[in-house]
Amino acid sequence: MTTWSVVNDDTTGSGPRRSYFRYAVFALAAAVVLSLGFVLIPREPEAPAPPPISEQARAAAFADTVRLRALALAAGDAAGRAGQGPAAAASQRAVTLLTMQARALMLPAEALPAASPTPPGASNSASPATASSSAVPSSSAPPPAPSPAAELAAALHESGARRLADAEKADGGMARLLGGTGITQVLAAEELAAATGTPLATLPGTTLPGAFPGFSSSSVPPSPAASSSAGPGTGSPVASCTTTRTQGGADLASSLTSVVGAEQELVYAYQAALTRLPPASLAPASDFLTQHEDLRHAARDAAAAQCAVLPPTPAGYALDTAFLADPAAALGVLEAGALPAYGDLVALSAGAGRGWALAALQTAARRTAFWGASPGPVAGVILDESALPQLPAADRRPSPGGTPAPGTP
Repeated sequence: MTTWSVVNDDTTGSGPRRSYFRYAVFALAAAVVLSLGFVLIPREPEAPAPPPISEQARAAAFADTVRLRALALAAGDAAGRAGQGPAAAASQRAVTLLTMQARALMLPAEALPAASPTPPGASNSASPATASSSAVPSSSAPPPAPSPAAELAAALHESGARRLADAEKADGGMARLLGGTGITQVLAAEELAAATGTPLATLPGTTLPGAFPGFSSSSVPPSPAASSSAGPGTGSPVASCTTTRTQGGADLASSLTSVVGAEQELVYAYQAALTRLPPASLAPASDFLTQHEDLRHAARDAAAAQCAVLPPTPAGYALDTAFLADPAAALGVLEAGALPAYGDLVALSAGAGRGWALAALQTAARRTAFWGASPGPVAGVILDESALPQLPAADRRPSPGGTPAPGTP
């Protein structure tokens, strides 16, 4: 009896233990299955980060340039059929200009979007004036539709303004590319507007900028060269420039020094040309001389504030026979030669200084065009045509008559 009782007790005691063991096995299996499920289920892909502002601005500029090129092809054809010689020639030059700009803005691996020429009388996007006039009902007959060349002028002007606005926010090198593209598009728009009688709004930056932002002649410390030449007993303590500068400050200082050198040569050239130019050119040349003197003073003050070592002003510059034979053409060449210095300043400046550099670059491009020289497809940028990507063969339609755009290499 005792033995049976012991066996019966062991059997009843092992039941709960086996149940606990089974529960543990099931729980472990469930944990394994759940863990494997979590591992095998892919996570939701993260949204791609938006491209940088500079890349967004470049892509928008490229798309607009391709669209404008198609519009310029259609405008040139329409003006040629209508016998509008000046508008046709200006449209053809715009085609060549926009072709070079599209190649400069296109990435090597970027595919050119398909774009068919806009038919005469149609536009890809209505201007604000057109949209507002169409929204208001009128009992009178609607005004005649603008010609394709007039639409091209308005579209070029709008695109140029957008490029200049983007240049103020983009990174250095892209700012120079966008700014130069916008300036030459505005100049092309003004040429077309003059040929078609299209009114255009005045954009900021078309007038000469004042002092470089943040610097004035009263607050500029002397440059190291001026400090070393100042001796004792000058009557006031000589403020010394700091010797520790950031890399950006050093680059900005060298860029401003280059601008000072270019402006000094231009001041001398205009002074010499005033005695040789025809009477009709004396008034604008005198105004341009005043502009260069103001730019030289502004750049010199800003360079001194950046602790740049300014070279002494030379007594004069050599004037070659080409200058003596045609001073107007020589002034255009000298103005064009100063554009890269301002293009560098656009790339190396920021904030309000970037706006000053863009305005100075725009006025320099206008002076260049006034003397009949070319500011290039991208003002302030020296383009190597052989290094630019080629447009697809289907989009290399030459402009009628083969008239090159100003500044096309």
